[in-house]
Amino acid sequence: MNPVEVVQGDGPVVLGLPHTGTWLPDEVLAKLNERGKALSDTDWHIHRLYDGLLPGATTVRATFHRYVIDVNRDPSGVSLYPDQNTTDLVPLTDFDGEGIWIVPPDADEIEARRSAFHAVYHDALAAELERVKARHGVAILYDCHSIRSHIPFLFDGKLPDFNIGTDYGKTCDPAIESAVVKICSQATPYTTTLNGRFKGGWTTRHYGKTSNGCHAIQMELAQSTHLTEEAQPWTYDVSKATILRNHLKEILDALVALAGSLGGKP
Repeated sequence: MNPVEVVQGDGPVVLGLPHTGTWLPDEVLAKLNERGKALSDTDWHIHRLYDGLLPGATTVRATFHRYVIDVNRDPSGVSLYPDQNTTDLVPLTDFDGEGIWIVPPDADEIEARRSAFHAVYHDALAAELERVKARHGVAILYDCHSIRSHIPFLFDGKLPDFNIGTDYGKTCDPAIESAVVKICSQATPYTTTLNGRFKGGWTTRHYGKTSNGCHAIQMELAQSTHLTEEAQPWTYDVSKATILRNHLKEILDALVALAGSLGGKP
């Protein structure tokens, strides 16, 4: 299986889909325990949730699961959230802090996965951002994520519905941050936070270089917004999703509208 799926569009927005894949190479599957094989930390149905919302958008999607390697982590292994519970470049535990491996990968295997999967994903994403920027004079990366709304190992209480990450405004123009926050804050009955528990992962921080004409923003959705239950079988709730998609479309349309004012070409 191709580790990355790319759909090229002619607009200024690129959707990153790093955690929707569920494919595991046989040699990785054989080393996971039963808890790991459940793949509970998948960003369930996120590619379906965003599908068709923005004609002209480019999408870059990892088809492999984050337990192979997490493409939203620093390839050097440096933690995104020092002094907080999190998962590694190749996770050793799930989001509940429970082990997922019968045989954990060693340093050589992690490096092999970095080369075969992490680097391949980011080569594709970087190429698409450059292509889009050459066409429009600007590129806006919108990184699509979701997570369960209750995970005591990672955060206290219930996660807000919309979790917007810009690394405290470093990764995008203030107009982008402001527009997304305004749309989310006005969407009822949803709750919103900016740079809360999720401030933008490595992808957002790495590519969001406003001086170079590339803006990045991460959206971490609580899975309660579009799943029937945040548990197996992780069923997509069409009624919930239909309502949510209206707000997501408004966000993506706003990004396109802003692109021209950010130094982009008409």
